Amino acid sequence: MFSSDARPINIPVNDAVRVSGLLQMPSRARACCVLAHGAGAGMTHPFMAAVAAELVQRDIAILRYQFPYMERRGRRPDPSALAHATVRAAVTEASRLLPTLPLFAGGKSFGGRMTSQAQAGAPLPGIRGLAFLGFPLHPAGRPSQERGKHLFDVRLPMLFLQGTRDALAEPQQLVPLCQALGARATLKLFENADHSFHVSARSGRNDAQLRGEMMDALAEWIEALTACSS
Repeated sequence: MFSSDARPINIPVNDAVRVSGLLQMPSRARACCVLAHGAGAGMTHPFMAAVAAELVQRDIAILRYQFPYMERRGRRPDPSALAHATVRAAVTEASRLLPTLPLFAGGKSFGGRMTSQAQAGAPLPGIRGLAFLGFPLHPAGRPSQERGKHLFDVRLPMLFLQGTRDALAEPQQLVPLCQALGARATLKLFENADHSFHVSARSGRNDAQLRGEMMDALAEWIEALTACSS
């Protein structure tokens, strides 16, 4: 069980649907993140793999998993009910495999939004907080807070890791939303980063350095929450 290598697992969503996952477990794990992928790329996308490696270096286990449409190599995301059921199944499997570790959930873009919607509908078992890697608050070029309304039904701490050039979450929309959420929301803005967490050369750092900053912020947030509840 204790291996930083990705261990394939199988996750039952319902009687007819199963999805695959990858579990990485450092020997001194202090928590586990259950992270879903974005709409256009699965759990093995280089960004997801790099995030997993960064978290393992920080003694945080990670369970990445697929949504059913990605398993079928489809392009259109699943209906929200099926996506929410998949989130819930992945969290349940993480709880079964790692019963002694504090659990956190979230994901990249679409995966984070599906996780928050699932939590807003009914609490995910054992989850202590939600982490969003680029929350997709609105379509590009159509700024709005509409997609964030359900977050007011999430009664857990939430961490927003966002780029200041994110076309799907303009700071002018996201900052006041997080302020309205109050103490539940922690917003970390990363200068010059876009929705994919790419930075321009003139920013003075590269994508890998930015990712390290993001994972430091995530690890510190997790540590603070686990310390409060221990």
